[in-house]
Amino acid sequence: MANLTLAIDDDVLRAARIKAVQEGTSVNEICREAITRYAAPAYDHDDFMAQLQMLAARNRVARDPNAAAEPLPSRNEMMEDALAERLPTLMSVLSRK
Repeated sequence: MANLTLAIDDDVLRAARIKAVQEGTSVNEICREAITRYAAPAYDHDDFMAQLQMLAARNRVARDPNAAAEPLPSRNEMMEDALAERLPTLMSVLSRK
């Protein structure tokens, strides 16, 4: 793993460290996740298509009451999935509490 040196205003770094401690993470981890997201492709086409196909299947089931389908995720489940994808370290810390 490579090291990176950044020039950041002292007050900004101090505030970031405080906030990171409050969230159970580190400035290093926040920077690593931000750079990882920045470097990632805009979207995964295959994953996007799989999600569309899943939604289309659910729509077909919604129109046919005799068809079986898995239940839709709750709002909280969708939020947890989104946070776990975007902030895995924070979510792992929160899940331990």
